Amino acid sequence: MAFKLTIPAFADGGLIPKLHTCESADISPSLEWDGEPTTTRSLALIVDDPDAPGGTWNHWLLYDLPPSVRSLAQGYKPGKLGLTGTNDFGRPGYGGPCPPKGHGPHRYSFKLYALDIATLGLPAGVRRAPIETAIRSHILAEAQYMGRYERR
Repeated sequence: MAFKLTIPAFADGGLIPKLHTCESADISPSLEWDGEPTTTRSLALIVDDPDAPGGTWNHWLLYDLPPSVRSLAQGYKPGKLGLTGTNDFGRPGYGGPCPPKGHGPHRYSFKLYALDIATLGLPAGVRRAPIETAIRSHILAEAQYMGRYERR
């Protein structure tokens, strides 16, 4: 079975419901996954917007998730499992889609990495670059899911 990520709130490539954006409750959607390699020792999640005007915008950074975890509930809060990085809104945890009004639809990429290492050795609150550096040589598999959102 291939490593697969699903988000019940919207279809892969579909529209992200307003509930999960800055225009509403701004809570994370629930995530579910399966098929990670049996040698997985931890998981890392990176959610970003590659269409942001100033370059890729990071919405959610989560790492050192134990491999026994198979889902995250809607509205997941930092500190429950693993460690949370600082997103580009300057805070820990999830920051939902919030593209500039009239900028057109943006894509939001959810990438989940199965890693061969139990901990990245990073403190909570780091930005994306140290996470990417730490996982680079430890990725066993990657699962991706994409949503779209536009503010008018």
